[in-house]
Amino acid sequence: VQGQAMAKISHRPNIPYHFRVLDSDAINAFAVPGGYVYFTRGIMAYFNNEAQFAGVLGHEIGHITARHGVVQQTNQTLAQLGLMVAVISDQRLAQFAETANQGLQLMFLKYRRDDERQSDDLGVQYSSKTGYDAHQMADFFLTLQREDATKATSPLPEFLSTHPDPGDRLNTVNKLATQYQQTNNLTNLKTNRNSYLRLIDNMVYGPDPRQGFMEAGIFYHPEMRFQFNTPPSWIYSNTPSQVTFAPKDGSAVFFLRTAKGNTPEDAAKTFAEQAKFQVTDARSIQVNGLQAYAIMGDQLAQSQNGQMVPAVRAVLYFIQYNNMIFQMAGACAPDNFQKHSSNFQTYMNSFKQLTDASKINMKPERISLKTINRASTLQQALASFSVPSGRYEEMAILNGMKLTGQVAAGSMIKVVEK
Repeated sequence: VQGQAMAKISHRPNIPYHFRVLDSDAINAFAVPGGYVYFTRGIMAYFNNEAQFAGVLGHEIGHITARHGVVQQTNQTLAQLGLMVAVISDQRLAQFAETANQGLQLMFLKYRRDDERQSDDLGVQYSSKTGYDAHQMADFFLTLQREDATKATSPLPEFLSTHPDPGDRLNTVNKLATQYQQTNNLTNLKTNRNSYLRLIDNMVYGPDPRQGFMEAGIFYHPEMRFQFNTPPSWIYSNTPSQVTFAPKDGSAVFFLRTAKGNTPEDAAKTFAEQAKFQVTDARSIQVNGLQAYAIMGDQLAQSQNGQMVPAVRAVLYFIQYNNMIFQMAGACAPDNFQKHSSNFQTYMNSFKQLTDASKINMKPERISLKTINRASTLQQALASFSVPSGRYEEMAILNGMKLTGQVAAGSMIKVVEK
């Protein structure tokens, strides 16, 4: 509703707009051509009022109305909804690492700084026109900076990496907000803190283990009840459609996803046909008592002299489990296949039913609203709600406050609980 209202007062009110919240813990929001605006639940957790949400919403609509193009990063990093899939040095491996999260496939989105300046300006205009205090947009950028500073390295292409800081953003947005409000004689602008916080109460915070999680080198999927061993020290990404692993040097890729077919052999043949995969070996096998079919072969590509030569070599297992067929694949350049092949098959042969109740019953953390009984500092309030001291700063950033900041009696704050 808020998105459509803002779209109507934008510079391109006649195009269809679509707004979605994605089930991802990445802290990001982005717009793609065609009027599509996406927010992750990760970023929704960090907003502390409607005005902050409205400012970022206006910023993203601004990218659409200004027709900003997106620049793909020059490294061959594949990305999916702000989640790293793998650092693949050879583009031809990409067909083995394709993933789709809710139907959307993206490379890293990265805007130019001039685009960011313009979208910040439009975000101020649009949020102000719909009655919100645009100064809150600047406050949220400060929250993002604080959150980003807690990470030594950021494996996720989150808001500050996909939306590079055009320089002194906080002061600039505050100045733009002041100027717009004074020029248009705007007063009594909305913040709507409590109404927003109530909307996100009980929302999942951080990764959702029910959709799969890593622990001690093993990937567990509680909902689908399976587990398998994984490559040590490899970067991994878990999306609703695929879990992918890759070494930091991008020399290989290993993944699991579902496949189509009535039997494992049928699924393998369908894959080979559709991918134009040249099979060199095929056999029926069993994986921990489960019926499966294994194929090995090459993806061909045209060389500089026009000949078709192996570009990617891969081994794939198609495993039947719980009325589904799971496709596990390991792929790399032919020269590296001997190095990785036995490990790929070891990981695939570890696929089995998950029976450990402690893993099956893993629960996600959730946002929980707490009402302050008496005036205190934020740190004192967190202590009164038995928040572990090691998470004080994390909760301060989540609330957009300092630990020494005062919280009034009757006000609400966010904490995280299971």
